Amino acid sequence: MADLLGFVLSGLVSGALYALLATGLVLSYSASGLFNFAHGATAYLCALAFYELHSGFGWPAVPTAVLLVCVLAPALGWGLDRLMFRKLARVGETAQIVATIGLLVALPALGLWTVELLADAGASVEPAENQFGLPGVGPSPAKSWQPVDGVGVDSDQLIIWAATAVVALGLWVLMRHTPLGLKLRAAVDNRSLVELRGLSADRLSSIAWMLSSGLAGLAGVLATPLLGLSAHDFTLFLFVSATAAVLGRFVSVPLAFVGGLGLGVLQNLVAGYADFAERITGFRTAVPFLILFAGLLLLTRRGRIAGTAAVDPPPVDYLAGRSRLRRWGPWAVAAVLLAISFYTVTTPFWTGLLAQGLALSLVFMSFTVVTGLGAMVSLAQATFVTGAALVAGLLLSHGWPFVAAAAVGTCAAAVLGALVALPALRLGGRSLALATLALAFLADQVLFQIGPLRNGDTGWAVPRPVLGPVDLGDDRALGVALTVLVAAAVAALSALRNSPSGRAMLAVRSAPAAAMASGVSVVRTKLVLFTLSAGLAGFGGVMYASYNTRVTATDFTAMTGLIWLAVVVAAGLRRPQFAVVAGLVYAVVPHLIAEHLTESTHLPVILFGLAGLALANDPDGYCAAIPVRLHGRRLAGAGAGVGAAASEAARADAGATSAAVAGADSTGTVASDAVAAGAGSTGAAPGSAVPDGAGANSVAARGTVSPGSGDADSAGPSTADGGTADGGSADAATAAMPARAGTGRAVAGVGGGRQADVTGRAGGEAVATALRLSRVRAGYGGAAVLHGVDLAVRPGEILALLGPNGAGKSTTCRVAAGLVAPLAGQVYVAGRDATRDGALRRSRAGVVLAPEGRGIFPALTIEENLALYLRQRNAREAVYERFPGLAGRRGVPAGALSGGEQQMLALAPLLQRPPKVLIADEPSLGLAPRVVEEVFRLLTELRGHGTALLLVEEKATEVLKVADTVAYLAQGRVSWCGPRAAVEADRLTEAYLGLASAGEGVARP
Repeated sequence: MADLLGFVLSGLVSGALYALLATGLVLSYSASGLFNFAHGATAYLCALAFYELHSGFGWPAVPTAVLLVCVLAPALGWGLDRLMFRKLARVGETAQIVATIGLLVALPALGLWTVELLADAGASVEPAENQFGLPGVGPSPAKSWQPVDGVGVDSDQLIIWAATAVVALGLWVLMRHTPLGLKLRAAVDNRSLVELRGLSADRLSSIAWMLSSGLAGLAGVLATPLLGLSAHDFTLFLFVSATAAVLGRFVSVPLAFVGGLGLGVLQNLVAGYADFAERITGFRTAVPFLILFAGLLLLTRRGRIAGTAAVDPPPVDYLAGRSRLRRWGPWAVAAVLLAISFYTVTTPFWTGLLAQGLALSLVFMSFTVVTGLGAMVSLAQATFVTGAALVAGLLLSHGWPFVAAAAVGTCAAAVLGALVALPALRLGGRSLALATLALAFLADQVLFQIGPLRNGDTGWAVPRPVLGPVDLGDDRALGVALTVLVAAAVAALSALRNSPSGRAMLAVRSAPAAAMASGVSVVRTKLVLFTLSAGLAGFGGVMYASYNTRVTATDFTAMTGLIWLAVVVAAGLRRPQFAVVAGLVYAVVPHLIAEHLTESTHLPVILFGLAGLALANDPDGYCAAIPVRLHGRRLAGAGAGVGAAASEAARADAGATSAAVAGADSTGTVASDAVAAGAGSTGAAPGSAVPDGAGANSVAARGTVSPGSGDADSAGPSTADGGTADGGSADAATAAMPARAGTGRAVAGVGGGRQADVTGRAGGEAVATALRLSRVRAGYGGAAVLHGVDLAVRPGEILALLGPNGAGKSTTCRVAAGLVAPLAGQVYVAGRDATRDGALRRSRAGVVLAPEGRGIFPALTIEENLALYLRQRNAREAVYERFPGLAGRRGVPAGALSGGEQQMLALAPLLQRPPKVLIADEPSLGLAPRVVEEVFRLLTELRGHGTALLLVEEKATEVLKVADTVAYLAQGRVSWCGPRAAVEADRLTEAYLGLASAGEGVARP
């Protein structure tokens, strides 16, 4: 019993540290979507700073710990968030993983290098690297007690338990009982919706990163007596604590905290009671990684992939359209010059250094296969290198020829890769990366400790081969041979990429669901990629061992593999020739730094690690950065020329068609500003009231509008005095607006010509448009979806935007709300140019987007959802009075409501605090007819409060009952816009079938 209690108590110590680290991981991940592999490095940095300030400079322990945990660690988190993490949140998961792994490598080296510099400067610092038995926050030496026979407790353990309990209580109060905690949990639930509700997701992300870094700093300071100053041990501690974060699904702080405590206890019990472990070298130290791997397999849920967009869009092909000579000529010339230089230019030292880089290039190309082609982050490549080299060395010691030994070693690595992949491929992203890292640590701790394979600390001799008349014992011959091998590998991988199999691999990378629907086996494809990558890494490992003429089990540890990944991804993963550049850089840069800057071994590691920072701006690596930018400028120049020609054609077409319509119109309609542009008149009906400053595009309230083309650009300045209401700088027309009986409002047309941001009232009163899109071009990844969209909606009006799927309706909503920045054109909110405003500033200006689906936070209760928008309790009570069905369930998570109830919850607070503009994207999607009627009734009520509504809807019959103005969108252009009464069934059918011509100009409704 005493043994059990001792195991539990000691397990709770490590479990408390796991809980602190896991909680920080969950906080940072949930706020930014980024799994921070460098979390343990932050803890190590704080532990190192605590040791030096306390033991070296003699600062008091407690004040030093408070300074680090409450000030310096949060400041580090804030700085990294502003410098790196915010940008990384917008790139692919591969770049996110590798960039934070780069920090994991760089931060400990940065701390140790700083200590070296201080020591050189004469500061009273202590030796820092791999120091153990260090003092903690409490008494030194620690005081011990024995509450039960055979069970001891010391002061350091008590401090860890007490600090963990205080943190747990503080986090619970913060997250559950403060407005800040509510906002943080909302950001966890739906980051983009937080911005749409007027809350700064970036600010919340900074707070979460500060809290996360503070928790990491606390764990580091508390763990100093337990772990000492070993960056390796802190890193291992982090990866084990990731199991607790997985238990919390990376979003639940309480589950992660409890999981961390349980994980520490379980680890101790398994290590203490597993008797068979005595017979397996390294098993006890490998228990945490077994738990991590098992936890990932059992607890990770597979996300839904059907119906999603491309998971990982392909990079820009800046060589598209170039000849084979242009693509490969420079690389071929470089390879020939390198081979010649071995016998003509380089010294023996540089010959060996370049040969070493070429051997590593073969290893680095394995990352091109598994990550570049397969979008899978494998952190076990060093394991495959070590395994193949040890097997080859074992066989060579038994007299095998080099070629046969290398082939068997390569096959052994490939088999090992398949064994790693089989259980891990059901995972993805960060979970796959963690699983492969766990297996890599298992191999280091258990597999490579097997005596016959390891051969002790001396390892195996791997002599260089003699191939016929060529003796590779000469570094020059070896360099040429490696150049040929590397060139062959680059050519083979490029041929694979362009083959049918390679296209299937790229399809699996970009969109697994679509690839599966096309008959491609996703699992088999990924297994082939993983196996091929492991084999290539193994072959590179054999060649590298041959260069060194010996291999040991500790030459290429799992941590070495992390540095390799940072180096090769920083150079570029998508093309194998970039891996060659990375290999040469990895071999040459440390020597250049040692020769010209400093002999410290930490600076190269810092530079290699911090190269991951560049991924925030250039996810495809620094080798592709400049060509991609030049390619983008070429495309922009070409696109500008094409766009200018299209605009001229559209203006001519719009003017001619407008004039024809104006001449043929006998129904009391008046031509809009397109007529003014084409015919040179104001187009105003007799008796029209044109307000001062409204320009030629305001027409009388009597009659309706014959709308202009949504694709027509400005055909010249307005013919009326005053120009535009916002200073005369707006160059596009607003949407057609219907006249309402008794209001005397003027209407504004769609088409060319200058357009004011006001509409007229009888008596000359001006009414500003609430929202206007002027010649907006927008899209994703440089591909335009909207092509010159002009729309406007005024207060107290519903503008219905109709069109087929893929017409660009949702993109229009996202541009209007600030979620997508336009490539060209302007967005005006209440007459003010808001083009450069993001979703946050638009929301605070009164523009609210009800996104497609449900604009709620599913994990928050009804009361909490309302509290985010309605801060006053009496306002929330008014909502409950209006919707008694919500009142009785105010403590129920919103995700448990029906679809109709969720939509009511999304719209209900807007009635209490009506926005200036509401953009509703498919508000009736998936709702029953009775609920749809209620939704449209609420939208009509909002119109009555003066809200301007831009309504995207598939149900044309229902929306036409409430709309004032209707616009048709086809192929990213407004093909027609006019009052509801002018809508005809034929035109409606054309709009939904996508038959309306985007370039038809002005047409009769």
